[in-house]
Amino acid sequence: MHKTRLQILICGGTGCISSGCLDVEEQLIASLEKHGIRDEVTIIKAGCFGFCEQGPIVKVYPDNTFYVKVHGDDCDELVSEHLLKGKHVDRLLFKSPITGESCHHHMDMAFYKTQLRIALMHCGMVDPENIEDYIGVGGYEALAKCLTEYTQQEIIDVVKASGLRGRGGAGFPTGNKWQFGLNNQNDKKYIICNADEGDPGAFMDRSIMEGDPHAVIEAMAIAGRAIGADEGVVYIRAEYPLAVNRLRIAIAQAEKYGMLGDNIMNSGFNFRVRVNLGAGAFVCGEETALINSLEGKRGEPRLRPPFPAQKGLWNQPTVNCNVETYACIPLIINRGPEWFKQYGTEKSPGTKVFALAGKINNVGLIEVPMGTTLREVIFEIGGGIPKGKKFKAIQTGGPSGGCICEKHLDVGVDFDTLTSIGSMMGSGGMIVMDEDDCMVNIAKFYLEFTVEESCGKCTPCRIGNTRMYEILDRITKGKGKPEDLVELRELGQTIKDASLCGLGNTAPNPVLSTLNYFMDEYEAHVLHGKCPAGACKDLVNFVITDKCIACSLCAKVCPVNCIHPTGSETPNGKKRFVIDHEACIKCGACLPKCPPKIGAIIKE
Repeated sequence: MHKTRLQILICGGTGCISSGCLDVEEQLIASLEKHGIRDEVTIIKAGCFGFCEQGPIVKVYPDNTFYVKVHGDDCDELVSEHLLKGKHVDRLLFKSPITGESCHHHMDMAFYKTQLRIALMHCGMVDPENIEDYIGVGGYEALAKCLTEYTQQEIIDVVKASGLRGRGGAGFPTGNKWQFGLNNQNDKKYIICNADEGDPGAFMDRSIMEGDPHAVIEAMAIAGRAIGADEGVVYIRAEYPLAVNRLRIAIAQAEKYGMLGDNIMNSGFNFRVRVNLGAGAFVCGEETALINSLEGKRGEPRLRPPFPAQKGLWNQPTVNCNVETYACIPLIINRGPEWFKQYGTEKSPGTKVFALAGKINNVGLIEVPMGTTLREVIFEIGGGIPKGKKFKAIQTGGPSGGCICEKHLDVGVDFDTLTSIGSMMGSGGMIVMDEDDCMVNIAKFYLEFTVEESCGKCTPCRIGNTRMYEILDRITKGKGKPEDLVELRELGQTIKDASLCGLGNTAPNPVLSTLNYFMDEYEAHVLHGKCPAGACKDLVNFVITDKCIACSLCAKVCPVNCIHPTGSETPNGKKRFVIDHEACIKCGACLPKCPPKIGAIIKE
């Protein structure tokens, strides 16, 4: 048999590691050795492929076959059938939920078809622990260009012309920020990469650092050259051990290859990068609180002005951008600002990475052009809502964002549009909710998070959000009053206007947006003592109807033994089961145990 050099890529992000990709790698190697072709196949543990719902993922080159949900037990068949006989292992191919047909290539899948990867371009394509892979796809060419062809101002002019806005949430023009850093003359300046990604359900920055760490390092060096800084710091939360490890490997390799250090590429430019671990405080995502933390102080925001570009780390001019922002820089330098601006909208050029999670079929990491509608994201890329449930809302921007309802599904996602409807881009989290989610309870959940994460420095955030949470807690327990709804609006607006930093300014968004779009649910809780979604357990009763066939499955799972056969008789003479509501703790364990064809247990 003619033997062909092959390459196998295995998704190696945190999500795939948790679902067993390391076992897949181990079993693949064992199978290749057993069949005597280990030397003919290169195995690369790459970064995130994005389609987390289908992990672990294995791609085989050169035919670019895309296998999903691969486990260690599948590896011998994959090697013997595909690599040795040239036959696809059909059961490991993705099946279209509409046609049922197998998809051999990832671009045949609706999940990938309308995506456009810029920040994620190399994730899942290169070995993040091998600098030569990155150089092989054009890595560090942008830095070379900035060191040999462009002046500092010309670098900044290119970034300005691209229209790139900060992907950390606020959307401030990146080129303007760099310009401030250049204009503030000083012998010592700093570049910071904000990798303190703390939103629930968000994993955009983590995936970039795990899959393409050299892009971030290269961009930081370019930023350093542009403003005249010789030192960079990646501030990353310690809960990201894989990202931390790969960043450290990448930094060491960049130094070894002369991409970091003294006199880079014989240009006279010196730049070094170090990694600083954060303890996981959400408020340290705010740039001045982050700087305080770097200096060994309590993570609290500073009054502005002065801004970090004037007085930042150790009171020196500092430019701070987030991971995704940096990941776009090398491509903008290499391909030009007009290439970047051809995607997205006029005021929000380029693409945005989102972590799509919640009640959605295709959970994963996506990147789409700015202006893509929420309908396209949820029902085409995301594959719609599981179990045929009805879409209710989508939370964008994490705890700082708002809940967007069905009437806004055709809104194009960009910085300004989301702000205009009461939400925000944030760092890119998207949590989808269905008919079983209570919007009052969702607002309470996010507010509980921001109350816990508030640094406590300013009164509006420290006290105001606590008062809002107490009101929401009363409402979800059926103890709300009509005047609570007025007070929530007034408190929310005051906190937005008077808080010191972005955490407090945006913390009321989940409450205010749900008041705007789901007032009927608030009124049902307050005026009628009912939770329409049946999610607030203090307002819900589980009832066994006359459909009961006395199978006893519900009684067997009840943790407090409050379900007894004391009801009416079934046609075969057995006693139907009844729930003792005095003893019931409303855990809901009984509901899924009732056979779906019977459906005897309901919430009311």
